[in-house]
Amino acid sequence: QLKFVESGGGLVQPGGSLRLSCAASGFTLNYFDIGWFRQAPGKEHEGVSCISSSNGRTYYTDSVKGRFTISRDNAKNTVYLLMNSLKPEDTAVYYCVPNWCSGGLGPPRDFGSWGQGTQVTVSS
Repeated sequence: QLKFVESGGGLVQPGGSLRLSCAASGFTLNYFDIGWFRQAPGKEHEGVSCISSSNGRTYYTDSVKGRFTISRDNAKNTVYLLMNSLKPEDTAVYYCVPNWCSGGLGPPRDFGSWGQGTQVTVSS
């Protein structure tokens, strides 16, 4: 079973930055397209960004373009999401999961249970 562990969230003021990490347990992360998704209170999961395993291409939802950067470090078996210029509307629990990431930011794949996620709160 694929297992992901997200970390790096926290409380930050508007305009601040955070770097989220997604670590894999028991398998090699670079074989998979990986997406970051978020869920705000009372809302559905929303795709934020993804990175392709085949060519490293990255995709972003419009609301985070120019502010967020997804990357992967295959040696560390980790995917990152660097978030700059954070806004209160970025407040959510962030999850990393395998997703369809070919030609755009696609939905999550059916892979099993999502991780615990990491809470990001943007507030003054």
